[in-house]
Amino acid sequence: MTRRPPLKQQIAFPLLAAVFFGLALFVLHRLSSTPLTAGFMTGPTNSWQWAMRLASIFLWMSLAFVCVRALNELVFFIFRKRKGYEAPNLVRDIFSLVAYITLLAAILKLHFEDISFGALLSGSALLGIILGLALQDTLGNLFSGISLHADKPFQVGDVITVGKWTGIVMSITWRAVKIKTFQNHIVLISNSSIAKESIEVCPRDGQNARIVFFAALYTDSPVKVMQGVREAVRECENVLRYMTPVVRIRNLGDFAVEYEVKYWLSDYARYNDTDALVRQRIWYAFRRGGFTFPFPTRTLYMAQEAPDNGHEQDAETLNDRLSALDLFSPLTSSELSALASNARGRVFAPGETIIRAGDDGSCMYVVHRGSVDVRVDSNGTPRTIKTLGEGDFFGEMGLFTGEPRTASVVAAEESEVIEIGHEAVRPLFEANPRLVEALSHTIKERRAGLAANLPAAAEEETHEGLIARIKRIFHLD
Repeated sequence: MTRRPPLKQQIAFPLLAAVFFGLALFVLHRLSSTPLTAGFMTGPTNSWQWAMRLASIFLWMSLAFVCVRALNELVFFIFRKRKGYEAPNLVRDIFSLVAYITLLAAILKLHFEDISFGALLSGSALLGIILGLALQDTLGNLFSGISLHADKPFQVGDVITVGKWTGIVMSITWRAVKIKTFQNHIVLISNSSIAKESIEVCPRDGQNARIVFFAALYTDSPVKVMQGVREAVRECENVLRYMTPVVRIRNLGDFAVEYEVKYWLSDYARYNDTDALVRQRIWYAFRRGGFTFPFPTRTLYMAQEAPDNGHEQDAETLNDRLSALDLFSPLTSSELSALASNARGRVFAPGETIIRAGDDGSCMYVVHRGSVDVRVDSNGTPRTIKTLGEGDFFGEMGLFTGEPRTASVVAAEESEVIEIGHEAVRPLFEANPRLVEALSHTIKERRAGLAANLPAAAEEETHEGLIARIKRIFHLD
């Protein structure tokens, strides 16, 4: 929108013109042999009087025109200062039209005292009906335009959708709304048509959002996919930096996990280009993250046993992880292999609880990937006392002694842990009973270290009592 000139420049010409026409009326009045109105009321009407009358009417109408123009600028200048935005052109036009009609009636009454406006209006009633029927569509557009200006559902520069048309509002007149489509076509939509349609408005200065859909394979980590796409989209041009894009799973499809990314635009009128850029950045984010766009597929399993769900680790990988733990140092390589073959991998999303304080324990966990937080209750609020990373383990007291969990463990990020249960350890104890005593020393040292951090840790127990408890839990009597 063009910047309006200062008020002084807008009313300078009307004021100068008003002074000119006022002086002209004064000279015309002085030239008349009698007062202006008296000359019109008495005496025969001659050419000179008619010339003087027409000149007077012209000067008065000219003076009225420039005064209304100056008044229009002044009134709507005050409106703009108080409201902070420009008044609609239709409102300005109606204001000027009412002022012109009122002053014209006053000027005609001044020069023709015998004229009866009541008779004129009543005599033109039939003409008004005929004109109303003939101008039905025009009047409908006019009153619909007045309603649009009163409600202000949209402004110049907003993006609107009316019926099948979507575009940027270029102007709002008494007859129609002009929009510019995204194919650079100009469309005029009548106000009466807009009044009958549902209107979708995207304000020019509003926080307008867009949603783009994409999909990834089931084998791709949802946390990593969402994180990679979120970081890629937030750096796109025309995307609001202070509004973090939202990436979420919208559906679990037949052959893919379906996602959507919601982001907010600085300039909604450029949403087509921004959508295309977002899709481009998603493609590059997939390439960097090693993700795969899915194709429609169907997998046929011929084996009788259930297929691998993707969470279990092969025995060799688990064996390498378990052999690095001090807890299992008394085990031979064959015993470690047997333990690894019976262990299972579990994947947890950020914020998921792996074990909960107070629950009965029957297994232990080794952090294989990611990290977890150990939390205890502090006056009703969870408090993290330690963060465990790859190679750390927890929950061994519940596995070997059957004690309830003394703390909760929550995944700090997407984490994969190795779950070791009774069914994995009991065959080792049955084959080599001496392992009970060897493991009991490591467990006792571990318990002493936990007692300093966990207020709910078990009291000190003798070595013999610990061995007896392990045997009772695993039925090794």
